[in-house]
Amino acid sequence: MILQMAGIAKSFPGVRALDGVSFSVRRGEVHALVGENGAGKSTLMKILSGAYQSDRGVITFDGKVVALPTPSQMIGLGIAVIYQEFAQAPHLTVAENIFLHRLPRTRFGLVDWKKASLDARGYMERLGFSVDPLARIDRLSVAQRQMVEIARALSRNAQLIVLDEPSAVLGDNELQKLFATIRSLQNEGVSFIYISHRLKEVFDISQTVTVLRDGKVVNSTATRQMTTDELIRSMVGRSIGDYFPARNPKFGAVVLKVTGINRGKILKDISLTLRGGEIVGICGLAGAGRSELLRAIIGADPIDNGRIELHGKELTIDTPRKAISLGIGFAPEDRKTDGLFLLQSVSFNITISRLRDFLSAFRLDLGKERKAAQDFAARLRVKTPDVDARIGNLSGGNQQKCVIAKQLNAKCDVLLVDEPTRGVDVGAKREIYELLVDLTERNGLAIVMVSSDLPEVIGMCDRILVMCEGRIAAELAKADATEEAIMKHATIH
Repeated sequence: MILQMAGIAKSFPGVRALDGVSFSVRRGEVHALVGENGAGKSTLMKILSGAYQSDRGVITFDGKVVALPTPSQMIGLGIAVIYQEFAQAPHLTVAENIFLHRLPRTRFGLVDWKKASLDARGYMERLGFSVDPLARIDRLSVAQRQMVEIARALSRNAQLIVLDEPSAVLGDNELQKLFATIRSLQNEGVSFIYISHRLKEVFDISQTVTVLRDGKVVNSTATRQMTTDELIRSMVGRSIGDYFPARNPKFGAVVLKVTGINRGKILKDISLTLRGGEIVGICGLAGAGRSELLRAIIGADPIDNGRIELHGKELTIDTPRKAISLGIGFAPEDRKTDGLFLLQSVSFNITISRLRDFLSAFRLDLGKERKAAQDFAARLRVKTPDVDARIGNLSGGNQQKCVIAKQLNAKCDVLLVDEPTRGVDVGAKREIYELLVDLTERNGLAIVMVSSDLPEVIGMCDRILVMCEGRIAAELAKADATEEAIMKHATIH
């Protein structure tokens, strides 16, 4: 064992986050740590990193007891935590980020830029990535930025690397490169704690899986001895049944029609139709143009040419505000940056899309606004103390429901959703799936769903459009959709 955490407990005012958790990692293994939001994963890792002090329990690393861990002490011991939101200086170079606060010096005390550049290049090449060490971080892809984080950990001689939702912003191609890097480092004796809500990844990359629920370990076993159903049951404490809700779709007339959209080299002659009550999936590798297509439809990005028709009428949509006013809603990929006002209340976030409905004598009727927010929160089963609570304090799944509620409040009849379950735990995923199905079957809403999760696309969508290099490479009926077929069209065009 390189790491042993025994009897770890941690309480916050009114909440017992961890209750006697024991967790261990062997040298050279990938140990998956899973559980619903609020299960205690983040708290346990913050204790491991030294950011939190436990109320009781013992941490032993590489055979030595760590009495009062601090962040600098744990880094010095060889523990690196790579969070979903990278801790990087975007205006600095790759080399500067890898050696942040510890750039090599010459014998005269000056920064040795040549050594920093050579060493940075060496660490990146060790990970199988050829990146210019003098390139600015904000000009790299997300996958490259993630490798810079791992390179920084290796430069500190990390023996244990914690990856928190590493695939949240990666396409399938980038994810396979990450897995190849992990396996290569495993062979060198580096250990990993892998935190993810994507269960397929857990089975693909880990040797051991530990499940937390309500601050306790409910299962810890070899991954190969678990099934997906058993893992889900351990996480949520119940059997979910079929992972995706049953659908009985009844399609109406064509609601949205897109013809021949072009935008530089990003979108090339894109055409699609969407009927009332239908869920159309869009998938493909990162960079294929999936998100860019949705942004073009709502007017967030300009198009060179092409037609957009809503209910048979050709429209010019040049701003998201106009799209909303016409009844086209958009739930963006990055809900925290593009979809929500995190410091504001649940009520504010739900009603902001159509405030004119709550005006009375040229003033905002706060009571009416609050009542509408309560109705949407109840309808979408948003778990919140009340609608006045700050939305930034809600779990990822409940935040996502509020993003959708905001679009429903705007009275949209077409909803474009980009990665609707990214960073959402398995129980909340099921609730979001049920919500989307309910909106199509009860309200006749037409939905376009972009997702990197192929089982999600296959399980939820009535038709699937596969994009490759800015084009629609194939359209698959639900009955013909398999992961192999999708990947074939996504990679060969």
